Amino acid sequence: MANIFTRIKDSISADLHNLMDQKEQKNPIAALNQYLRQSEQEKEKVKKLIERQYQLKDEFSREYLKAQDLAEKRLKQAGVAEKAAEMEMYEFAMKEHDEYQARADKMKTSRKEAITQLETLEQKYEEMKHKLKDMHLRRMELMGRENIARANQQINKVVHDSADKPYSRFAEMEQYIEGLEYKVNSAYYRSTFDNKIERLEKELQEKETAN
Repeated sequence: MANIFTRIKDSISADLHNLMDQKEQKNPIAALNQYLRQSEQEKEKVKKLIERQYQLKDEFSREYLKAQDLAEKRLKQAGVAEKAAEMEMYEFAMKEHDEYQARADKMKTSRKEAITQLETLEQKYEEMKHKLKDMHLRRMELMGRENIARANQQINKVVHDSADKPYSRFAEMEQYIEGLEYKVNSAYYRSTFDNKIERLEKELQEKETAN
């Protein structure tokens, strides 16, 4: 049963990765934005880890100082017990001193290691921030290039790809208007033709009468 669920999970995961790959191919800027968002989230996680490392360093410092103070206190008490010939108290104080001193030495070493690790972590964190900043700037450059490419694509679509269409539409409109003008002129000519003929006949009669 477990193997079945594992195969189903792997199949779904593979389908999801394929879908994401196809999406990235269609829109690389969107994929880059997603990557940057994830990187920013990782940066915040690292920042919290660094803050935690500072807290650990401070805790190591406090524990070191506390253990060192107790070790010195027990050492002084052991000296007093030795002078008073209280060997049982002397042995107890020295045993406590050794335990506290060992703890202090261990906390000192841990504190030193925490500081070294913190310095390395901070350096890497700064490098990470610079890298992310460079990627954000790079994204801006790519977005600018994408905008220019899309604008040129739209311009070419209007100016080149369909260059004949607007002019052909103008030509069609011009032909349509010319047809209307011809029809109007023809109708006007027909409507005035009879009047013109009557006027010509009248002028001819007047000339014949005058002769």
